[in-house]
Amino acid sequence: MFIGEYTYKIDNKKRIAIPSKFRKELKRKAVITRGLDRCLFLFSMEEWKKIAEKISSLPFGQHDNRGFSRVMLSGAMEVEFDSLGRILLPDYLKEYAFLEKEAVVAGLYNRIEVWDKKSWEKYKEKTEEQLGDIAERLKEFGV
Repeated sequence: MFIGEYTYKIDNKKRIAIPSKFRKELKRKAVITRGLDRCLFLFSMEEWKKIAEKISSLPFGQHDNRGFSRVMLSGAMEVEFDSLGRILLPDYLKEYAFLEKEAVVAGLYNRIEVWDKKSWEKYKEKTEEQLGDIAERLKEFGV
């Protein structure tokens, strides 16, 4: 389980550290891909296999399904942790998420999200303002 929010610098070699408590669950490898809302998703190998199977089983006759699976699956890359617990951010993912010098690594139970710090702050502020309305809509789902 991944929980918490951490801020890290992206070094000149495009590497970012992942919290040690997250690495324990991820072991030596993980998969990083394009996420929603212009962030990156980082999955354990086990969780990625589940997600990738679901995405790849979508009927490809529908335009939206093809687009979603193309973006998520083709954008995925296996990453390994170096001795300092860092991963290399591929250029295309760094550009997709507008990652610059500082990033937020956020644990969201079964995945980790990597955000540009400024983008995260804007997103979080906007969402926090709407939290009451969002909670009202979630009660339909028993939350």
